[in-house]
Amino acid sequence: MSKKISLNDNVNKISEDQVKVDGKAPSLDATRVELLKDYIHRLNDGDSLESVREDFVANFATVDASEIAKAEQEIIAGGVPVEEVQKLCDVHSALFHGTTKLEKVGGFKLPIAGQIVEDVNVSKEPVIELSQIPGHPVNVYMRENDIIAELIEAVRRAEGPEVFEELKKLRAISAHYASQGDLVYPLLNRKYGFSGPSNVMWGVDDEIRDELRALNSAGESLKDFKERLDAVLTRAEEMLYKENSILLPLCANEFSEEDWMRLYYEMPSYETCLAEGYPVWQAAEDRREDLRTIAGRTAESFKKEDLEEAGYIALGSGRMTPKEIEAVLNTIPLELTFVNEEDINSYHNRGFKLFKRPDMAIGRDVWACHPPKVEVLVRKVMDDFKAGKRDKVDVWMYKEEEPVLVQYLAVRDEEGGYIGTLESVQLLGFARDYFSK
Repeated sequence: MSKKISLNDNVNKISEDQVKVDGKAPSLDATRVELLKDYIHRLNDGDSLESVREDFVANFATVDASEIAKAEQEIIAGGVPVEEVQKLCDVHSALFHGTTKLEKVGGFKLPIAGQIVEDVNVSKEPVIELSQIPGHPVNVYMRENDIIAELIEAVRRAEGPEVFEELKKLRAISAHYASQGDLVYPLLNRKYGFSGPSNVMWGVDDEIRDELRALNSAGESLKDFKERLDAVLTRAEEMLYKENSILLPLCANEFSEEDWMRLYYEMPSYETCLAEGYPVWQAAEDRREDLRTIAGRTAESFKKEDLEEAGYIALGSGRMTPKEIEAVLNTIPLELTFVNEEDINSYHNRGFKLFKRPDMAIGRDVWACHPPKVEVLVRKVMDDFKAGKRDKVDVWMYKEEEPVLVQYLAVRDEEGGYIGTLESVQLLGFARDYFSK
């Protein structure tokens, strides 16, 4: 078992065998973090939650989200596998119930847009300030958490076949987890150095999502269905607590306004359980043009000459060198041919061609590559593309006993103007063989 340590009246006095920071007595924060690490270690080693919590409450009136995150981070850095911390994530969060700084000032169910916070001390907490802003990611995530809490309660109340109807609705939690997994955790990890909490919570999210999927699929044929359902619902509830009281307060303290705005721009790519969809955050909308991503940078910081000097070409939000572009196009498992807006063959990628594409055809008009009986059909397709009547034509066929899909695709600029036609040839024998097994 881990050795118990305590926070005495003089917090800077702590024995040498407990902790040292650069050979000196630790600061108040370092001492508190060491205590939190000790409590989590004891839980991991099998001490009861009641025993550890008794010591915790004796030493802490409140605990800050950043202290919890730092303790968890240092435990993992000290050699405890993420998987081990992950297994007891809900027990760890249960230890802090009712004692986080946020709960002390704002309560577990935080105020959201439309509710007025009259207590000045409460309203100045960063996470509460942000939760008041319509459309802000903190506002959205907390509102989604309220809905998820209601969905969990609906599953608990349901009986018989209704359980599975409510379980299907709870799958809305998957989009919530996906959004945080793609947007929040990587930022908290890479930019702000909180890799431990990010990886632990991300892992727990995945486990909850997988278990809900398994229970929904297998149903009551599982002998331990009720026990597993109760366990996963409890884990989901603990994650709501950890998000509202630890994760989001930590992010509110660390993330810049620009970080939040860029998250806001990305969030609509994910489904939301909010009935009205994603609300507008007006301040972010006012800066959308400046903060849009070009070649991995914000538009306001992007300089084309710097990019070109480094040998890159801006491609939407990304960037690539000509060498990389050519290699990628040659790696795509399709035969690709591009005909420009003047009907001139401009490009085809390298590699095997079921439909031969001689290099000599580059620079010629596309009509020279088709026999007269086919030319009429090709002209019709491309005329329709230019007129905006169609965007795609699929041709299914067999060639040399190989099933093939040939697609003609209208290539358009951001304003929808026609700039050419892409012909894509895909051999489908691999799919036929796979699905016939």
